[in-house]
Amino acid sequence: MKFPFAKAAIAAAVTLTFIQPGLTAEKAAGTPMTVQIGEQNGSGESGTAKLTPLDGGKTRVEISLKGESKNMTQPAHIHDGSCASLDPKPKHGLDNIVNGKSTTVVPVSMDELTSGRNAINVHKSTDDIKTYVACGDITASGKPGKK
Repeated sequence: MKFPFAKAAIAAAVTLTFIQPGLTAEKAAGTPMTVQIGEQNGSGESGTAKLTPLDGGKTRVEISLKGESKNMTQPAHIHDGSCASLDPKPKHGLDNIVNGKSTTVVPVSMDELTSGRNAINVHKSTDDIKTYVACGDITASGKPGKK
């Protein structure tokens, strides 16, 4: 007995596995948290960063901004310190924000990110790296505040 749709169904499943956006080989290992990202320097840009702990002591960082500069690539990093007092040297690079979105897996645990003083910082553009447009303190609660 032949199954004319079997080959097509298998081909579709394989295709979706390789082209579906957002799929990753990294497996979530815990509960995600959300960091509020606020505007800086009158940029009008704000949003969130979703931090998800992954197996192997890694963390997925998904940034979503509104009010972003159109047609610009915006660098983003995790820095030591807080938004009020940021170490200008990046601790962990994040994928550039394009059209308000960025997803990066960093090689550190979420516990490490939330136990110290760290912040997610967004720059205006690759040409204007010195201008900060948005920032969010990474706290155990995900809400702004002192550590």
